[in-house]
Amino acid sequence: MPKDTNTKYTLTDDIALEYYRLQKISEGSIKLEKQGGVELSPPTEAGLSRDKEEKAHLSEIIRILNDRFGTDFTEADRLFFDQIEAELVTDEKLSDKAKSNTIENFKFGFDEVFETKLIDRMDQNREIFAKIMDDEQFAETIKNWLMKQVYKKLNEVQTSKK
Repeated sequence: MPKDTNTKYTLTDDIALEYYRLQKISEGSIKLEKQGGVELSPPTEAGLSRDKEEKAHLSEIIRILNDRFGTDFTEADRLFFDQIEAELVTDEKLSDKAKSNTIENFKFGFDEVFETKLIDRMDQNREIFAKIMDDEQFAETIKNWLMKQVYKKLNEVQTSKK
């Protein structure tokens, strides 16, 4: 601190909070009283959207991708997507995320695992890999569809185990 106490300081938005003091101002208890019982039934499918693509077979998705993106994938290429989906469904970490998150939050963990599984399969089908890596819209369409499929299957597995 300067020795001259008459010096005026101007504080601007550049000052950051470095210290914070927390002070208890009261103490007490709260009593909960039971008043007329009201039972709530849990939500079943609240907030879940049902896209047409969710119910479509993979062969239909291949046709849609070919029409929309000008690709020439065949029914044989369907196996590539089946294999990635199967690997995603059997991933334990992804399974835990699906069971404990909404699909919106599940997406954050799904994206990373999807890319890892895709790279693992890169040598098995370079054409699909190249299209996914080079065309962002195509990649998003595939990722979103697979994410929904994996999320749905992982949550079906959980439900059937109960």
